[in-house]
Amino acid sequence: MANVFVALGQNVVFMSAVTAWFLAQVLKTLTSYWKHGEFNAERLVGAGGMPSSHTALVVGLASAVGLHEGLQSSLFGIAVILAGIVMYDAAGVRQAAGKQAKVINKLVRQLRVEHTINDIRLKELLGHTPLEVMAGALLGFAVAYGLNKLMLLS
Repeated sequence: MANVFVALGQNVVFMSAVTAWFLAQVLKTLTSYWKHGEFNAERLVGAGGMPSSHTALVVGLASAVGLHEGLQSSLFGIAVILAGIVMYDAAGVRQAAGKQAKVINKLVRQLRVEHTINDIRLKELLGHTPLEVMAGALLGFAVAYGLNKLMLLS
C-alpha cells in the first residue's frame, strides 16, 4: 500500500491536478476571509468562489498530460475535452443553478411571512463567474508547469 502512495507522489500528472485543487481551495478560503472578514471552514471543501478549484484541477491535469505526454497524445485530447466540460459546467450550468437557488430562497422567505411554509434554504454558491474559472485555469496551468519543471530536475 505504501508503494501506491510513493508512486502517486512521483506521478507528475496526478500531483499537478491534486496540488492545483488544494491550492485553489486554500486561495478560495483566503479570498472569502478577505471579502467577508471572517473564516469560513466550508470554503476549504465547498463549491463556488475564487478561484475555481474544479477548473484548477482539470486544467492542471490537462496541462501536465500535455507537458508529459505531448500535445499530440490521445490522453491530452481526452484531458482537454474533460477540462472544457468541467469549465463550461462551472461557469454555465452550476452558476445558473446558484442564481435560481437565490430566487427560490427569496420566494420562500416572502411566503414564510405571508403563509406557513417549511423553512428550507438552498445552497446559492454553486458555480463560478468567468473570472473565477479563468483564475482556476491559470492556477492549474502554473502548478502543472512548475511541478513538471521540478520533477524533471529530480
